[in-house]
Amino acid sequence: MHILTRTDLADLPIAPQEVIDAVEDGYIAFANGRSRCPTKLMMPLPDEHRDSVSYSMLGYDANLEQLGFKTSYRQGSESAEKYYTTISLYDDATGLPFAWMDCQRVGASRTPATTALIARSCARPNAQSALMIGTGVQGVNTLPYLLTALPNLQRLQLFGTHPDGIALSQKIFHDHFPDREIELIDDVPEAVSSADVVVVASGRAAHPKVETKWLPPGGLLISVASKGVASGALRDADYVLATSIGQLGVTGTRLAGPDGTAHVDATLPDILSGRAPGRRTENERIFAFSSGMIITDIPVAHALATRAIAAGRGQRIELWQRLFRHSWDLRCPHFRPSGRAGHRPIRCCSAISPRRCADRSM
Repeated sequence: MHILTRTDLADLPIAPQEVIDAVEDGYIAFANGRSRCPTKLMMPLPDEHRDSVSYSMLGYDANLEQLGFKTSYRQGSESAEKYYTTISLYDDATGLPFAWMDCQRVGASRTPATTALIARSCARPNAQSALMIGTGVQGVNTLPYLLTALPNLQRLQLFGTHPDGIALSQKIFHDHFPDREIELIDDVPEAVSSADVVVVASGRAAHPKVETKWLPPGGLLISVASKGVASGALRDADYVLATSIGQLGVTGTRLAGPDGTAHVDATLPDILSGRAPGRRTENERIFAFSSGMIITDIPVAHALATRAIAAGRGQRIELWQRLFRHSWDLRCPHFRPSGRAGHRPIRCCSAISPRRCADRSM
């Protein structure tokens, strides 16, 4: 199995369009019933002062025939210093493990790709402006991904409170679009009221919580599982979509409003596969709830891992070497070392046939 650290993956080049295409393929395979993606597990930890939470996801990507397990643990929401996330990949075609790797770069790529797909599918025709609220791990890549998916956007705005996050957002954007500029704003309600697309990925928001009713007619509000969106955001929308209805029930219940009822009109996988519309009218206000699904992590993780391994990064370990080579039944009376180099010890094959034993090559 290949082990890949955050440093191994940090500077690997991968174009926004490539990530968007991979994520879209993942959603469509799931919508068509070929991939598997059970609802994520979430477990808040008991000491509320620590503000700790853990997640776990399991899924299968039919396009790559890769099984993935993802885990996340975070303490505090003000920075990424105590945020740890990993993904392990297993090749179901060969039955062998492939990689175990840090998942921060993966999440920071597939999340804006999902945002871009929602915007491409649900923004009103000829959308001209986009506002990004938040400059954390899940937000710094969003604007270049949005502009990749919606190249006609003319006005790109950003609200953030962390200087380092703002600077990184600007650097990443200019790396992809050196001839374009981002406008920094400080009045969130006013900016929301004139934006065609609003993306909220702020943690414990240092701004008024965004309300769907602030949107202009035809506006689209995308919440990246954000605490910066007001409770009841679904109630005030004309059309509601989610990446996953099950995960909305895990991480977004407060958005339903006081009665706790969350009505969802469509899911993103169904929209991308043509089973549901992205919007019904030009002037309806749309709310989209984006929660990560491992069917989008797997293809991005696989692409990054493949690049890293080809570049000679990371390390390969034989975590199950002893299991694979020496899982013999020592109680078998026929067990004895093989005298031939390059062969395993003779194994009792009673699991295959109680009447014979076999000599298996390496």
